Amino acid sequence: MIRFEHIELLYALLLIPVFIILYLVMNYWKRRAISRFGDTQLMNRLMPQRSNVRPLIKFLFVLFAFGFLVIAVANPQIGSKLEKAQRKGIDLIIALDVSNSMLAQDIKPNRLQAAKQAISNLIDKLQGDRIGIIVFAGHAYTQLPITSDYAAAKMFLSSISPDIIPIQGTAIGEAIALSMNSFSEDDHNRAIVIISDGENHEGDALEQTQEAIDKGIRIYTIGMGLPEGGPIPNYTNGQLTGYKKDKDGNIITTRLNETMLQQIAATGEGYYVRANNSQAGLNKIFEEIDKLEESEFESQIFSDYEDRFQYFIAIALLLLITEFIIVERKSKWANRIKLFE
Repeated sequence: MIRFEHIELLYALLLIPVFIILYLVMNYWKRRAISRFGDTQLMNRLMPQRSNVRPLIKFLFVLFAFGFLVIAVANPQIGSKLEKAQRKGIDLIIALDVSNSMLAQDIKPNRLQAAKQAISNLIDKLQGDRIGIIVFAGHAYTQLPITSDYAAAKMFLSSISPDIIPIQGTAIGEAIALSMNSFSEDDHNRAIVIISDGENHEGDALEQTQEAIDKGIRIYTIGMGLPEGGPIPNYTNGQLTGYKKDKDGNIITTRLNETMLQQIAATGEGYYVRANNSQAGLNKIFEEIDKLEESEFESQIFSDYEDRFQYFIAIALLLLITEFIIVERKSKWANRIKLFE
């Protein structure tokens, strides 16, 4: 595995196009200055030792030397030793409701965006824990298998929207079942966090919750929405075009079903929190989950990295020495070889 100890220093490579532009401008300025003294062909005869190619070659040597020096300063390193390390943590699966009702704006900016922001903040606080993401509406799907790669978790989280599941509904029971199957058999400290408005349209949520408890998996719930609820917006090409209506033409209001989520949390020996516009409740849930005893699991890591900056410094010095040896004016032996004509 290759990494850079100071990867931020690689931004200095963006100076290379700037140097190229400056060189082209200076070269153009020199040609204009020479042309003011007389005809170009006449000036070339008066300055037979002047080379048009050598300055370009010297510039390229310096440019490459600069690039290699930047890489050297960033200190490329190679992982030389791979070993299994024991890590402590809790395996956590977030089951996120992505049904259209989660677009209601009774919680700003809307229920789904508030939930995603809270999950992102939670990921920033994880240390040694593993996380997975399940999305559900009419059916449940695995968005991210359980992992300790927090960068990947954030990337997959950002792509979540109601459009990823075409069948509408709120299959909480199916989400719980899929979450249970996402854990490995030897996991001891496991938890599921369900984030939903609670409008369950399936009848097996409590049965699946009881099965999870029988397997030693606790279930926590977060109610996204306010009791008074809000209309479900319709979007076309990202623009709000109205609100969902029933067959009689009345605007549909989606309300938080706290009873269902409270029952799931109680049966799952977990904790229920109602979100509001100031906080989404994940911090309180994570505090409760953090009280669980952490289990150990193996993970492969590179325990030792070897510096490789010296090779790039050597190449840069070789290029600079070569550039120093090459003179801008032609010489007699160079004329015989005709290498720099």
